Amino acid sequence: QVQLVESGGGSVQPGGSLRLSCAASGLIFRLFDMGWYRQAPGKQRELVAAITKGGSPNVLDSVKGRFTISRDNAKNTVYLQMNSLKLEDTAVYYCNARKVPLDNYWGQGTQVTVSS
Repeated sequence: QVQLVESGGGSVQPGGSLRLSCAASGLIFRLFDMGWYRQAPGKQRELVAAITKGGSPNVLDSVKGRFTISRDNAKNTVYLQMNSLKLEDTAVYYCNARKVPLDNYWGQGTQVTVSS
């Protein structure tokens, strides 16, 4: 049974930092592309950052220079370091694991709230 367990969310003031973690189990982690999505109230879920099984990262333009995605295959964990947080970063953040053609798994989500 595949499980993706996110942690590290919380409340922070604008300009603050958070580090999200997603611990994966029940899958061969190194074979999966991993991603972080977010969904704000009333908005569609969007891809924030992704990292391929080979370790190549990519992030949404609006978070470039502020967010960094990384993975540790030895720990079956993917991270999202979020710096200089803005009010508009407030959302539920979801971890995703994907392997073509059919494997696609989601975590339960972790709330990130940026407020003054």
